[in-house]
Amino acid sequence: MSRQKNIAIVGATGAVGVEMLRCLEQRNFPHAGIKALASARSAGKELPYRGGSVLVEELTPESFQGVDIALFSAGSGISKEFGPIAARAGAVVIDNSSAFRMDETVPLVVPEINPEDAMKHQGIIANPNCTTIITLMALNPLHQRFGVRRLIASSYQAVSGSGAQGIAELESQVRSIAAGEEPVRSVYQHQIAFNVIPHVDVFLENGYTKEEMKMVHEGRKILHHPDLQASVTGVRVPVYRSHSVSVTVDFAEMPDVDEARRVINAAPGVHVVDDPSQLLYPTPLDSTNGDDCLVGRIRRDLVFDNGLAFWVVGDQVRKGAALNAVQIAELFV
Repeated sequence: MSRQKNIAIVGATGAVGVEMLRCLEQRNFPHAGIKALASARSAGKELPYRGGSVLVEELTPESFQGVDIALFSAGSGISKEFGPIAARAGAVVIDNSSAFRMDETVPLVVPEINPEDAMKHQGIIANPNCTTIITLMALNPLHQRFGVRRLIASSYQAVSGSGAQGIAELESQVRSIAAGEEPVRSVYQHQIAFNVIPHVDVFLENGYTKEEMKMVHEGRKILHHPDLQASVTGVRVPVYRSHSVSVTVDFAEMPDVDEARRVINAAPGVHVVDDPSQLLYPTPLDSTNGDDCLVGRIRRDLVFDNGLAFWVVGDQVRKGAALNAVQIAELFV
């Protein structure tokens, strides 16, 4: 497994696909060759890479011959169709969609948390939901020290989580309102400019959304904690990029705030920005285009006896998607 790999990116022209290519370049990922794969309408485009460019090819069942690692970010439908084809061709598939996350035979991996699970793959490895990743980056070190029992979380999710069209809608509505015109809605059910929408993904029978339940189910799988209880509210906010999450956690052991700061700072990929006396706490802009998740507002909770509350932010396009996938790929180099 020490030789340089041949890499393919499926969905290379999308926001996450472009970010995957950027992460490979920035991290100097060792590879023998790279393929950029997308739909027929994107074939022929060129994507900048390492001072040159990569030509986008049409995704076909034959695209994976000789590919060692295939990074997928083209939606669950494409993943379900082409992921098994790539795996049968001999590639390790790292999939960013929800297609395989809860499949018992597919590892769900955050490299800073459960890298050993990746080695149990049967051809496909799943990348978790972006909000789950960002939350668990802060939660896992605390769980390892104090033992998480249950949590309540509210996410503040950027419009880029809806793709380029989410950003375009926010920009368009802001311009319309500034001009005294009626804003047009197409991506979101309600106006997103100067507003927040407590609705991310589709509603389920239990009153929660699919996005909210992802954190519950994925958190249990990644932490190997089937008894974890969680109640989550997902909110779309008029921010371009980077998600924020407010988290209140009940632990098995009473947490100490100073020790909580220490264990978070000692964990890879996450660090504390927390000094309210100096108005220091992380905001979405602080994490945008960055690799690390930032944690602040760490304090004893006033409801749970063994409770701790904190605020975490992270770039959902990078650590919440592209970077996490590339880090999984690095486990095999």
